[in-house]
Amino acid sequence: MKHRNTSRGASLLLIIFSIAFLLIAGRFLYIQTTGSVQGVDLEKWAEKKRTSSYTLPSERGEIYGKNGMVLAYDRPTYRLQAIVDPSYSENLPEPKHVTSPEDVGEVVSGHLNLEKEEVVKRIKEAKKSGKFQVEFGSKGRDIAKDDKEVIEEALKEKSVSGVTFAEETERYYPNGTFASHVLGFAKSTDEGVEGVTGVEKSMEKYLEGEDGKISYKRDKYGTELLNPEEVLHPPEDGEDVYLTIDQKIQTFLEDALTEVEEKYEPSKIMAGVMDPDTGEILAMGNRPAYDPNDRSNVENWYNDMIAYPFEVGSTMKMFTWASAMEAGVYDGSEKFKSGAYSVDGSTISDHNRTGWGSISYDEGLIRSSNVAAAKLGYEKLGPDRFEKYISKFNLNAKTGIDLPGEKTGTILNDRPIETVTTAYGQGSTMTPLQLLTAATAIANDGKMMKPYVFDSIREANSSDKITENESSVLGKPISEETAEKMRKLLRKVVSDEKGTGKPFALEDFKVAGKTGTANISEGGYLSGRNNYTFSFLGMAPADDPELVMYVAVRQPQLENSEVGSDAVSHVFKTVMQNSLHYLNISPEQKEKSKVKMMDIPDLQGASVEKAKTALSGFKEVTVIGEGARVEAVLPESEKDVVSSEHIFVITGQPEMPDMEGWSQREAQRLTDYFDIPFEMKGNGYIKEQSIEEGSDLTKVKQVEVQLEPPEEG
Repeated sequence: MKHRNTSRGASLLLIIFSIAFLLIAGRFLYIQTTGSVQGVDLEKWAEKKRTSSYTLPSERGEIYGKNGMVLAYDRPTYRLQAIVDPSYSENLPEPKHVTSPEDVGEVVSGHLNLEKEEVVKRIKEAKKSGKFQVEFGSKGRDIAKDDKEVIEEALKEKSVSGVTFAEETERYYPNGTFASHVLGFAKSTDEGVEGVTGVEKSMEKYLEGEDGKISYKRDKYGTELLNPEEVLHPPEDGEDVYLTIDQKIQTFLEDALTEVEEKYEPSKIMAGVMDPDTGEILAMGNRPAYDPNDRSNVENWYNDMIAYPFEVGSTMKMFTWASAMEAGVYDGSEKFKSGAYSVDGSTISDHNRTGWGSISYDEGLIRSSNVAAAKLGYEKLGPDRFEKYISKFNLNAKTGIDLPGEKTGTILNDRPIETVTTAYGQGSTMTPLQLLTAATAIANDGKMMKPYVFDSIREANSSDKITENESSVLGKPISEETAEKMRKLLRKVVSDEKGTGKPFALEDFKVAGKTGTANISEGGYLSGRNNYTFSFLGMAPADDPELVMYVAVRQPQLENSEVGSDAVSHVFKTVMQNSLHYLNISPEQKEKSKVKMMDIPDLQGASVEKAKTALSGFKEVTVIGEGARVEAVLPESEKDVVSSEHIFVITGQPEMPDMEGWSQREAQRLTDYFDIPFEMKGNGYIKEQSIEEGSDLTKVKQVEVQLEPPEEG
């Protein structure tokens, strides 16, 4: 019986083992045939286990200004780390982990904004919790390369072990607040650096790069094989973006905005400079501004020039008058009674409350009469036709600028009183850019240009253009004849004794433009002499404008002796005067009949005395250098040069002259010849210079000058 049971057990075990063998054999045969287990391809799995790879990071494209100055680029930064795990130093002759937290704390605290106690505490807590390494928060990040090298040297001198630096990439803006609302900023994400605002966002598809990868074969211990069969997919760097922002003009603007901000403490300043022939934005700035490198205390993220619709005030009259002229309902000599105007039970008044009696419509613009604007908008044009011209000037739509976040305001024209107030710039809202764009139609013989800041896309580290922006006409709201008439009338706003624009007159150029003083609406109009937005929309030279500029200053803190136009005119005059000189626009002569034109002969190689004699008809001739022979004459050989021009005779051994009393244009002509970077502050004429008289001009690296306006009287 016992033997029979044993036989049965053996038979059962044989059956079980046979079934198991068949299952295993079948499974093995299946794996051999299909090469996979549970849907996993074993060959691919093995290949993956034998292969290591790592990312080759790409670089984001750089952003450049019109003159080739770099405005944004990637740079390496470093993150401080301390290895606290003793196993990292096993079987090594020297320790690779931290052996003395106190020594680490002493060195690090001497170079970074970290307390020694904090460093020691973090290291000891990390050791206690069994961590491999520890970092030191935001204070231990974004370490510049130079600072990293200094810390490494200090660690080496004290034989401190265990401290390492992990390399990262950050977006860097070398000029701080320079055009910050235009550039915007990019931030680091898990996927890399990504544009968030401004050009960084709108040009993301061009700026972003594509990371590469390198992979190789390794053994089971992770060691690279002798024949690793490397596969390389190189990174593709982002493309470089070039902007229309002009370094010099933007610098003029930034300096002027800062001066006004510091003196008047306004709640906002908005300003922009545009080429009316092309639509290029040459400069754009706001206050408050921010530094994209330090975004910890930003007061205003928005580019107010494109994203802040507000009641613009009397600058709107420029387009009310132009519309009436174009519609054929304007007679500048026609008289009207100024002072007050009533419509539909509501009464509006001129800014002086009483008006100036019976005056012409031309004088109405010169004096900035609200009544004249009301009669032109409501009576002469009528609500429907007036609104059509508002549309033609694009004042009710976005301009389409290539920046993110553009907004448009609201046009009120449903009721008679809304037509009236819109005609002189109250009630309806617009952005500064809408006004600036509309003004190009007056400056550019009726053609209104679309604004843009993107100039071209170029291959990284190359001048080869991939794509280039082109100027485009946004519309033609008025004729060339109307544009010319408007420029002449707007010229009188600045030049006429009765004109509200007198504070905006330039010494060397004729200005055409319109002032604005707008009420501020915050649940009702604010009261008080500071609670206005003061502005000016102007162009110069008036006969054939090269630049159009808009400036608005909101709530400047004025002394009793000051008026709102003081703050606005400082920005406008400083930027416009310096920019026109910088662009080599010839100053306009006040008495053209007395202007004498002369030719500059070719004097290269001639004696200095001969050159002086040949140029004696010019008002001022300055010899630069101690040489006996002429190497160049500035301006170089030209015909029909104004006799009042300052002529420079360049000889050997050139020395820095005393430039006190020179204009910016004269000084820059000289520095440009010697290829010396030139920086200036203020406006007017040179008062101080950074390089001492008599210095060797061939060794000068940069010239800085302080300009001051001439004394009155």
